[in-house]
Formats: sequence, structure tokens, C-alpha cells
Amino acid sequence: MHGETRHLAARPPEPGPGRTATGVHELVAEQAARTPDAIAVSCGSEAITYAELVESAGQVAARLGELGVQPDDVVPVVAERCVGLVVTLLGVLTASAAYLALEPELPASRATLMLKDVQRRAAFSPGGASALLDGYDTVIPLDAPADAGRPPAENGARVRAAPAAFGGRLAYVSFTSGSTGEPKGVCVPHDAVVRLVRDPDWCRFRPEDTFLQLAPVAFDASTLEIWAPLTTGSRLVVMPPGPLDLAELAATLAERRVTVLWLSAGLFSRFADRHLDALGSVRHLLVGGDVVSPRHVRMVLDRHPGMTFTNGYGPTENTTFTTCWTTLDPPAEDLEALPIGRAISGTRVQLLRDDLTVCGPGETGQIYASGDGLARGYFNAPAATAERFVPDPHSPGPGGRMYATGDLGRWTAGGDLEFLGRVDRQIKIRGYRVEPAEIEAALLRTGEVREALVMARRGADGDVRLAAFAVPAGAAPCSARAAAGLRGRVARTLMPYMVPATITLVDAFPLGPTGKIDHDRLAALERTDEADPLQSETATGVLENASSRRPEPRLTRLWAQYLRTEHVGIDDDFFDLGGHSLVAAELLDAVQHDFGILIPARTLYLNPTVRELAAQIVAQTQGTTEHNEGGSQG
Repeated sequence: MHGETRHLAARPPEPGPGRTATGVHELVAEQAARTPDAIAVSCGSEAITYAELVESAGQVAARLGELGVQPDDVVPVVAERCVGLVVTLLGVLTASAAYLALEPELPASRATLMLKDVQRRAAFSPGGASALLDGYDTVIPLDAPADAGRPPAENGARVRAAPAAFGGRLAYVSFTSGSTGEPKGVCVPHDAVVRLVRDPDWCRFRPEDTFLQLAPVAFDASTLEIWAPLTTGSRLVVMPPGPLDLAELAATLAERRVTVLWLSAGLFSRFADRHLDALGSVRHLLVGGDVVSPRHVRMVLDRHPGMTFTNGYGPTENTTFTTCWTTLDPPAEDLEALPIGRAISGTRVQLLRDDLTVCGPGETGQIYASGDGLARGYFNAPAATAERFVPDPHSPGPGGRMYATGDLGRWTAGGDLEFLGRVDRQIKIRGYRVEPAEIEAALLRTGEVREALVMARRGADGDVRLAAFAVPAGAAPCSARAAAGLRGRVARTLMPYMVPATITLVDAFPLGPTGKIDHDRLAALERTDEADPLQSETATGVLENASSRRPEPRLTRLWAQYLRTEHVGIDDDFFDLGGHSLVAAELLDAVQHDFGILIPARTLYLNPTVRELAAQIVAQTQGTTEHNEGGSQG
């Protein structure tokens, strides 16, 4: 049915009853008492029950207590997805502390900024060592028993002795890009997480559900993925660690019969295009992090009638979701953009003018969020907290606060909220918030440029990429080779999603009549071909004359297609040309289609040039041929 959309979360947006005294780990423990033998978490061939999960978390908590970790201390956890990671996070919460998840590939310089004010008593890392955790008194191996040899009763006593009122205590810190040039840590309390996962009005979680944990744990979507199932009695399937692989994701959904799934908006579109049937087991699909394609929502709901779809919106500062738009029906053909819906339970959303008066129907204003999901503020950053967490003049009670999201919106006639853009320069890249000022600061810190500007460029397919422009310091050349070298150096200090797809060096920024930078004229100067024809073979040169049996010509054309550039050098690095995890996943799907072999995503990360990947394809093809020939002789 393509008529009027039936909304599944139509109750008026009202704030919740107030803070709860319940901690997230207490809800998990209550669930373990009800279903101790049910499988709680699995990853690959490893699985643990609810009883085992809570017991192991108690051991982690006891070890942290011995090391002197105090309530509200922040404990860094360096890890990729695995069962041990979930155990560790729960153990940190059980110890009354808060976790700070760090991705192993985090640049050391960025980790230093994030950890500069964090206590140094204890941290976790696979194998008990990490270059990111230099200076820590104790680094506990993530994959080893945290409290080996301690009797279970003593563990239980240690946990029970912890203070009971956890609601306002800190649960985790999640860092986002900062407009000052440094990342900002968002401090999220237990009750904000409980408000998200306990009896939500936009989705009915069930004990028989199976959730997939796919997002990086440092990304706030993991809050929903991990704690919703474990406080509901559902099963949590952890996607094995490693780069995103669309074929592997499709296989996992089918094999594990995943019923509740969260995908970023960009991943959702790519996955729907290539693996639409793999969503057959999913009863509730949650998508967010950026603007969602109505066409792809129609595709999915047409193919899978009965599936519930939710477009979730919300900043990290209001704990993952602030509003939701939920439907069973494919959106109308003429719908150009999905609404972001209405405030979820425990949340209040206001649309206000610059003077903080309330906007009328159809009027554009800034979105402000308040209620139980609100973060405490930014970690050791009172000035930044005061700037964005402001007094609420319309609060129903005294002392109310609200978060200024910086997002623009308006109410539709039907009572839903529409997202209309930003009041500032902030950019969304694959679900992550990016402040151009932080990237510009990184460029300036190299000492190679005296001016820098970063802007967003949206392609015809809706993808957003970052384009950087810089004026070299001194008499440095404005060559493609110099730009590529600069990009490589700045990539060592930024998260991968923050690295500009292109860097264009110019003699000076063009100015308009008022003396301000002319962004349109500057964008027209963007250099999209980073390859140096003097240093590498190109798609139009030697490779086109090569034997058609060699993989290089076809690989080069695929790279050019998915990287959207005219020239690809056989020795150019895929990621230096602007490739990222989602493009890599698409490319490898195309490689499987063209060559008839499955190349794992990790292979591309280890062999990121056309020449290196071609060698892997040849080796795998020859290995398959030799195996088949050997079998026929047997």
C-alpha cells in the first residue's frame, strides 16, 4: 500500500517521569536472574549465557575495584567487536565506572587528546598492550579472565557492595568532532541509556529477538545495539571484527536470523541495492545517522511486507535517538525526504527561533532536545558545555536544561519533524559528525600550509565527501604530488572518516566582492585526479593494451567507477584516492560479480593498490584451478 503512511509511534511527545535509580548493568543482572541459561552474546563460534555474562562482568568489576577505580572514573577500552568486549563494558559499569571505547586504528595523536584528562589506573586492550595506552598503571588483557582464581561468591559480594543508585552516574564517554580543533567527549549517564532501551514507544523489543552488533563501539549507535537486547533478554550477535564486507554481512543476517538491525543511512542504501533479499529475517529495521533515501525504503518494504522501518534521528548528546519516524508502509512515490518523526518517550523536542521563542507551524527553527536522554555535558569542558547545554525557558519544572542541536527543522501539518540542514558548518559523513574546523586545524598543524578550508561535496548518488583546499606555506608547489603527500600526513592524525577525499592546493583563495572567500569559485578548482601520470600506469595507458586475461584492466576500471575519478594509477592507494569502508564494500561486491571469486574486505586493506589486489586475485584463481584439477585427477 502506497497511500497515507501509518505511524506506529503516534503518542504525544512528552518527557519521561524523571531520573531512574536503575543502572544499565542492574537491568542486565535482573534479566540474567530470569533466564540464566539463555544465550546472551555470540560471535562466530563463541557464545555465553546470561549467567556467564554477569559472572564474568562481576570478575571484571572486582579487578577494577582492587586497582582503585572509583565511581564515575573513565576506563578506556581498546577493542574491536568480540564477546570479550561486551563482557568488559558490562564489568566497567558494574564497577560504578564509565567506559571510553577506543578503536584500535585510532591515530595516537588523537588518542592523546581524548585521554589527557582520564584517570590512569586501569584500561583494557586485547593482549594487554596498546600503543594508545602508554602511561597506564595497568592494562588488562581483554581476552583473558579478569579475575582468575577468585571464588564466585567473593565476586558477587564485591558487586553487591557497590552503591545502588546508578541512574545519574556516568555510563560512558563518546567523543565527537569539535569545532575548536579538538574532539569533545560527551558524558552519558545510566538513566539516559535506560530511557533509550527500556520499553521504548517506537519499537517493541522481544526476548525472542536477535540483534546484530555491527557499529564501531566508539559510535553511539552501539549503545542501542548492545544494551537493548541485553536488558530485554534477547540474543546479541556480534559481527566478527574486521573491515565491512557486504557479502559477509548478508550471510550473517541469514545464518543468525537477525530480527532487529540498525544500519547507517549510507550502508543501508548500498546494502539494499546489492543484498535486498538478505533482509528477509529482519522484522524491525532501524536506519539513521544521515539523510535516508526514500527510494531505498520503498524497495525494502515492497520486498519485505510486514517489516517495520524506523528513521531515527538524534545527536550523541541526547543518547542515540531523539525522534523516530516509524512505518509499515512504503513511502509515497512523491516523497522527496523522510520526516525524522516525533520525540521518543522520555524526550522533549522544541523548535525555537534565535530568541528562543517557539516556532509556529511550518516555520523553520533550531531543534532543541531535553528530557531523560540528555547527556551531562562535555568531558572536562565547562565552556563548551555551557555553550550547547543551555537553560530551558519553556521547561515544565525549575532548572530545566536543553541541548542546542544546531540542526534546523520544521513541523509538518501531520505533527512530524522535518530535518532542513545545519545552522553551522558541521557535516555528517557516513553517520559521523565532522567539524571542518578540526580537519583544518590538522592541516595547519603540519606546517605545510598557511590557510585551509574544508567543505562538503554531495554527489549525484547522495554520497557526501570532504574536499579540502589549502594555500601552501612559503614557496611550496601546488602540485598533485604535493597534495597527495599532504593528505597522507594529515591522515595519520585524523580518523579515517575525517580524511578529505581530495586536497587541492591553490596559490590563494578566491574572494568575493565583500572580501569573503567565494566558495563556489573555490569548489570549481577542486582537483579530482590525484594520480601523477609520470609515476604510474593509468587506465588509459599500458593497462588497456594488456592481455584481457589479466585482472589489472578490469580492476582499474572498477576503481575508477567506484572512486568516481577519471584516472587510477596501478600503484595508487585505494584509500589515498578517497576510498572508505562503504566504497570498499561496494567495490568488493563488484569484484565478486566480475571475477567470480570472493575477496574478503581485509584483503583490500592489506593490499590497497590495483597491482597488489590483482596479485591476490591471480593467486586465488590459480589456487582454485589447481584444487579443481587435483580433484579431477583423484
